[in-house]
Amino acid sequence: MHTAPAIDPTAVAVGLTRALRAAGAATGPDRTQMFLGALDLLSPARRSDVYWAGRLTLCGSQDDLERYDRVFAACFGHGPRRRPPTRSTTPVKPRPRVVATASGMPCGPDGTDDDRTPPSAAPASSTEVLRHRDMAGLTAAERAQLRRLLAAFELSGELRRTSRMRPARRGGTDPRRTVRELLRHGGEPARLRHRTQADKPRRVVLLLDVSGSMDPYADALLRFAHAAAHGSAARTPTEVFTIGTRLTRVTREMAHRDPDTALAAVAAAVSDRGGGTRLGEMLRTFLDRWGQRSCARGAVVVVLSDGWERADPALLAAQMRRLHRLAHRVVWANPRKAQPGYAPLAAGMAAALPHVDAFVEGHSLQALEHLAAVVRGVASDA
Repeated sequence: MHTAPAIDPTAVAVGLTRALRAAGAATGPDRTQMFLGALDLLSPARRSDVYWAGRLTLCGSQDDLERYDRVFAACFGHGPRRRPPTRSTTPVKPRPRVVATASGMPCGPDGTDDDRTPPSAAPASSTEVLRHRDMAGLTAAERAQLRRLLAAFELSGELRRTSRMRPARRGGTDPRRTVRELLRHGGEPARLRHRTQADKPRRVVLLLDVSGSMDPYADALLRFAHAAAHGSAARTPTEVFTIGTRLTRVTREMAHRDPDTALAAVAAAVSDRGGGTRLGEMLRTFLDRWGQRSCARGAVVVVLSDGWERADPALLAAQMRRLHRLAHRVVWANPRKAQPGYAPLAAGMAAALPHVDAFVEGHSLQALEHLAAVVRGVASDA
C-alpha cells in the first residue's frame, strides 16, 4: 500500500516565511517560531491548517493579509474547486453544505475545514530549492512556479525623512492638535499632542539590460520589475527602463496589472531585445533626458546587467560617475557574479564598478530577495 510522504513542518514554515518576507511582510524569527508552534498543534498535512496557522501568526497588518494570500497561492496553489452537483433520480440524504470564506478557503458550516488535500512537503521544499536555482537553467514548470512567486514580490525604496509632519506618541509638541484638544475640554489643561517628521520611500529606478547576453534572465527580471512597480506603488515611485542598443522607458507598459499583459506591451515597445549593448551611450541618454532633471536625483538606481559593453568603456565610466553623483545609491545586480571563479574582468563591468555602492548577484530568486533588501537599505552587498 502506497503511503504519502511525511510532512516536514520546518520545510513548510521556512519556505512560506521566506516567500512572504520577499513579498514585503515583516516576518522575523519570532513569527516563524509561532508558525512552527501552530503547526505542531494542528496538522501540516492539511492545506487549510497550514493556511490558517500562517495567516494568524505571520501576518502583522491588514496589508500582510493580501500579501499572504498571494504568496500562499504561489507556493501551494489555490484550494480545490467545488464540482457542480450532478442530477440523480434517487433521493439522497442531505449533506452539510460547504461554503467558502472570504479568504477563499473552503469550510463547513461549523467552521471546520473539508479540505484534506495536503500541501505536502514538495511545494515548500521545491520552493526552497527553486530560490537557489539559476534562472537561466529552469524547466518550463519551474519557470511557471517562479512567475507565481515573482508576482507576489515587493520592492520598496530606502526610507528618508521628509519635511512633512505626522502624529506621534513622542517628539516635538504639535501646536494645532494640542490647541484643538484644549478647545474640546473647554480650555482646561489637556494632554499634549506630539508630532515627528514623516518617512517616505525613495524613488527606485530600474535599468534592465535586454541584450543578447542577458536573454536567459530577461523574462524573470522583467517580471521582477513589474512586481516592483506594483507591489508598493502607492508608497514607492518606481521607474523602469530597458537598455541595449537603445534606451526605452517602459514604466507606462508596466502599469498593466496583469504581468503577461504588461510583458506583451513591453515586448511591443522594446525593439532591441536580444541585440548588442551600448551601456555608456544609454546611460548618457538616460541622464540627459531623465536623470539630470528629476528621475535619478536622490533615488536608488538599480542596474541589472552582466556588464558587457561594445562601445568605449571610458564613456561608461564617465556616465557612471555622473550617475553616482546624482543618485542616493547605485546598485548593480549581475547574474554572472554567482558563477564559480567569477571576477569583474569585462571591460564594461570593470569601468563601472568603482562608481557602484553595492555589487550583488541577480541570477536566482534568493539573489533578487537579497537585492530587494539592499534597495531597502537593510542589507549590505556582502
